[in-house]
Amino acid sequence: MHLFGLTGGIASGTSAVAARFRARGLAVLDADQIARDVVLPGTPGLAEIVAAFGSSVLSPEGELDRKRLGAIIFADEDARRRLNAITHPRIGAASMQRAADLGARGEPLVCYEAALLVENGLADAMRPLVLVAAPIDVQIARTAARDGCTEGDARARIAAQMPLDAKRGVADFVIENDGSLEDLRTRADAVLRAVCARTGVDPARYTGPAP
Repeated sequence: MHLFGLTGGIASGTSAVAARFRARGLAVLDADQIARDVVLPGTPGLAEIVAAFGSSVLSPEGELDRKRLGAIIFADEDARRRLNAITHPRIGAASMQRAADLGARGEPLVCYEAALLVENGLADAMRPLVLVAAPIDVQIARTAARDGCTEGDARARIAAQMPLDAKRGVADFVIENDGSLEDLRTRADAVLRAVCARTGVDPARYTGPAP
């Protein structure tokens, strides 16, 4: 089984590319979903976050309030480091276990979708690396609309990540998300074929029906 990376920035279109890959029959591991799983109520991860940041980051139902926690960590680099030290090892362990399970099931190729893949030093471990890039003004508008935040908050969240231009320098393939959704899907299909060629996997496996 070969594990390759898919990354981007906030609201750059990475999730849309991952959805296209899934529609084509490719197994995709979503690091964000795994991050949610490792801090579910009753997990050691959530208990450690509460110990570090206080019970104010919990919802009335006892779940992690990601919006409240996000407001803390996006404004404080030290807080972001504390959170990463809690969550990243757990996310990494869970991700590798799920990848191993997919390999045991017979999947020859698995995509690992993670926004912070480059920042966390995982680029070389997940080659070829695919980057989804969008113009900064598009990222800002999408983030504000999606999260219901101000333009200033959207800019702060984007600034907390490595600039997309810096990620271009380490990516093997770049999918430019500067057109229509259909354009993005067409480019995603082309890159998936290129990844198959690079990894020696038959691309015919991933030509299933797609929207």
